[in-house]
Amino acid sequence: MTFTTAEKVDLRRFCGYGLYGTGTPLPASGYRFSTQYGVLEYKLNTLGTEEEAVVRTTYLANLGTLETAIVGVSANLDTDEAAVWKHNKNEYRDRKALFDGWRRELCNFLGITPGPALGGNGGGSVSLVV
Repeated sequence: MTFTTAEKVDLRRFCGYGLYGTGTPLPASGYRFSTQYGVLEYKLNTLGTEEEAVVRTTYLANLGTLETAIVGVSANLDTDEAAVWKHNKNEYRDRKALFDGWRRELCNFLGITPGPALGGNGGGSVSLVV
């Protein structure tokens, strides 16, 4: 069984990689110019059945839930304290860190470098290749 197109979209996003589009590469972008992106695409298309099952049940299901929970935090941003209930001022940061941690675990499981949106490939920092 192979991943659906929707699952591949989520896997790319969760791994920190950009859009794939229609599969027709643009000049100087996409998998033709990024070894890491090409490795991700190769892995998504060649995982074994058991490996796909782990990705679906452990990573896709949980990452979707964690991502939705981050969006839900915004409902409490205006309340610092209500009666005895106190808002966790670090809730967004904590949830985002948990979400990003799971995203990195997915990258580790797939054996790929996290994408630019996840801080890989020098995303936001200087990276020198010697």
